[in-house]
Amino acid sequence: MRVSIQFGMLVALGVVAIGGFYGWETYGTAGQDATAGPSRKGGRAVNVETVPADYRDLNVVVEAVGSTLALRSVEITPLASGRVTKVGFTSGDQVKAGAELLRLDDVIQQADVIEANARLREATNMLKRSETLKKQNATSTATVESLVAKVAIAQADQDRAAKRLRDRVVTAPFSGVVGFSSVEPGARVDVGNVVTVLDDLLSVKVEFSLPEGLFGTVGLGKKVIAVAAPFPGRVFNGTIDTIDSRIDPVSRSFKARAIITNEDRALAAGMFVHLSVVLDAKKALAVPEESIIADGNRPYVFVVETAGDQQRVSQRHISIGRRSFGYAEITEGLVDGEAVVVRGVQKIRDGAVVAVKGQPSPGKTKDKAAPSKKRDDATGSSVR
Repeated sequence: MRVSIQFGMLVALGVVAIGGFYGWETYGTAGQDATAGPSRKGGRAVNVETVPADYRDLNVVVEAVGSTLALRSVEITPLASGRVTKVGFTSGDQVKAGAELLRLDDVIQQADVIEANARLREATNMLKRSETLKKQNATSTATVESLVAKVAIAQADQDRAAKRLRDRVVTAPFSGVVGFSSVEPGARVDVGNVVTVLDDLLSVKVEFSLPEGLFGTVGLGKKVIAVAAPFPGRVFNGTIDTIDSRIDPVSRSFKARAIITNEDRALAAGMFVHLSVVLDAKKALAVPEESIIADGNRPYVFVVETAGDQQRVSQRHISIGRRSFGYAEITEGLVDGEAVVVRGVQKIRDGAVVAVKGQPSPGKTKDKAAPSKKRDDATGSSVR
């Protein structure tokens, strides 16, 4: 008996559930359609932003990656050993060519120069006296020739002493940025010790690889656009400077090198960059890629059209050509100047009423003009 009651209760619950489901399908959906209908046909307008379809330069590009290298880079090392008496730079400084970076103790070298100069003057004076005596036939030709040799030797000694004195000062071979250094005044350095690194960063080099199929297409002087993660939204321009003459037999690619302008020295040596090599460019009708909605093989955009006192969107299927830097070429479906929805595409559908940001709707413009006419009538003037 109890089993029969339980079975009956289950059947009753099932009937109620099925009835509720069908009731919701019938009345709930109908209510939703009744509510949504006015919104589709003339209810509240959806706020959107538009851009005009227009002609712009679209580039045919090939992508690559690489790392930056200083245009010129050298390790600064002293040419002599000794105690550091002066450090003329701070890490990160921009120095000019010939700037003094390091000075070593030079007391002995200065004394050597003074001695060499004295020996040179002595030999020169002896030669002059000997030449005077030779004119008077008071000395032999051999004596004069010996003194000429002594003057040459003294001159060589003076040059060596001057060179050893100059080697006590380390200068910048070109203008650039100096790197880190741990050398302090009082420290001893030896020949070949790396004091710091000097980089010329007014331009940077980037070496990258391209597929073999582009070997005949990529040429010297082709434009290169570089972007780096530390500088979002900024582009660095350059050109291809060198193309390798060999193809890698394993990767079937070749190397190229670009020179990127870096006047504010924003790019550092060793930085990873993404490159776009511009192979060709032409003007084409284009819209931002974010305005395009994918629908299988038939992408479309929403075009804003004026219908009486309202602005509505029309779904327009398009054909896409080349793509470049956030824009897509439109080969079919749009004409120059048509307003394409670029913001708010997820909130609209074909035929929806919209309000374009920064642009008054036709209805609002008409409503604003009406009170002006009443004021003119009240003053007795007429507006035609």
